[in-house]
Amino acid sequence: MSCQEARELLHGYLDGELDLAATLEFERHLRGCAACERAYGNQKTLRTAIRSQAPYFKAPASLKRKVRPARWMAPLALAATLALMLAGTWAVLRAGRSSNELVASDVVSGHVRSLMANHLMDVPSSDRHTVKPWFLGKLDFSPDVKDLGPQGFPLIGGRLDYVAQKPAAALVYQRGKHVINLFVWKSDGRSEGHESRQGYNMTHWNNAGLSYWAVSDLNAAELEQFSKLMQNPPR
Repeated sequence: MSCQEARELLHGYLDGELDLAATLEFERHLRGCAACERAYGNQKTLRTAIRSQAPYFKAPASLKRKVRPARWMAPLALAATLALMLAGTWAVLRAGRSSNELVASDVVSGHVRSLMANHLMDVPSSDRHTVKPWFLGKLDFSPDVKDLGPQGFPLIGGRLDYVAQKPAAALVYQRGKHVINLFVWKSDGRSEGHESRQGYNMTHWNNAGLSYWAVSDLNAAELEQFSKLMQNPPR
């Protein structure tokens, strides 16, 4: 992928609109191109600043009197108003969904990348007392690593990853022949629910200032069982 092609896909990537192949190719280009990575970071910062800091001004009543449309223009004005309201509603709904959609896209991409690139684990181990200390000094938080082997979800290792441009712990579990990636990173947001994207199921929750997203091609019911065990392990 050339830099020009990457710049053309930048906004689609930010909006979570690229398919899996284009997402992986775009991310591969970013990892090898500092200029495009800076451009991506600048666009993301700009979008955040506009959403959080753009001023809002209420029009004075005098302006309404000055621009009151003629009677023959009323139907056109009504149609335009409805169009603006629909556009505004869509923008608000889209902005509200965009954060989860971008995270979901990152989570699926990270899961697929780990399987395709043969980089599933940096620390292969089924011992939580080996995996958990491995992250010390590599992250500014300590992920909660649980051993769910007796419940049919054995821990097989962990690695470093990135989600939403933040360093994350990826804890790797297994269910039969299915791999489960559990991404954990620091987050101030509150998010809980289920997602499905590109054939993968996801479930996510927050606890103690950390976001947890589990992703797998495992069926939704068993992935939900895994997430409940992670949040409330048997004693």
